Amino acid sequence: MSPDAATPESEAPERKHMSVRKHLLLDSSILIGFVAFYTFTLLNYQWLAPHPLPKVDLRSPKDTVVKVHIDNLRNKDNLLDVTLVLKPNEAIVNKKTGRLTTGTAVRFPLQDDMGEVTYDLDTAPEPKNTTIEARGEPRNWPLDTYTTDPIRAEWLVGAGDDRHYEAAKIEVDGSADGFDIDVARVEDSPNDVVITLKRTRAQRIFDIGICLVLITLPAVALFVAIQMVTRRRPFLPPFGTWYAAMLFAVVPLRNFLPGSPPTGAWIDQGLVIWVLLGLAAAMVIYIVAWYRDRV
Repeated sequence: MSPDAATPESEAPERKHMSVRKHLLLDSSILIGFVAFYTFTLLNYQWLAPHPLPKVDLRSPKDTVVKVHIDNLRNKDNLLDVTLVLKPNEAIVNKKTGRLTTGTAVRFPLQDDMGEVTYDLDTAPEPKNTTIEARGEPRNWPLDTYTTDPIRAEWLVGAGDDRHYEAAKIEVDGSADGFDIDVARVEDSPNDVVITLKRTRAQRIFDIGICLVLITLPAVALFVAIQMVTRRRPFLPPFGTWYAAMLFAVVPLRNFLPGSPPTGAWIDQGLVIWVLLGLAAAMVIYIVAWYRDRV
């Protein structure tokens, strides 16, 4: 071989490195993009976050009003936790003490499970905690919607044999974390209301983000494992810990979803199980790459 013959090392093309200017431009673009996206998410939360219903003022009405204050929605139980506040008719209230001059009661004839709420003579009406059924399908998370039957209130008036129930107006305020609340009057009975709750857009966007993270885990794991088993990239033993960490991160991420969809919901059937299978397949491919590296 002549001394002028080119060696294999000299024939190998030199790798072109990114210039400092291009590197700085790329880093700056990534940083600016991250800051812009982060700012957008914060503004999005402020714009789309749920707002409580306007507070009901019970001082002005002269007629009987029953305020339903929404405290929370237990979506898995289809129950709406509420606080009932009675503003009785001025005719049965002592103007000096604010106490009832006669005992009364409030019932909800269209809700079989609410029973009757009683208020004793010579007492000030106190808030009462109860629940209202709000039917919906939690397994449809995050597109689940919950709706009550028409809520009608009647209060007990009169004395002796003349005691009877009369209609009372329903007013609604309060909030439920993560839900937008819509209160609609019943056309044939304007004193009655129907309450509808649906998840906010901000929460749905957050849910989509968590789902994208779950999808990314097996995609990245399979890509790296295939690169190793095909020997396009060298085998790296520390990646075993990385695969285990991703596998054990799936369940906490699933439980971190707002509203915590019930076990067996569509997200478990259509996403979580496939994420686990993808990560398990990536670990098997990784072990095959480890075995081939040791042979």
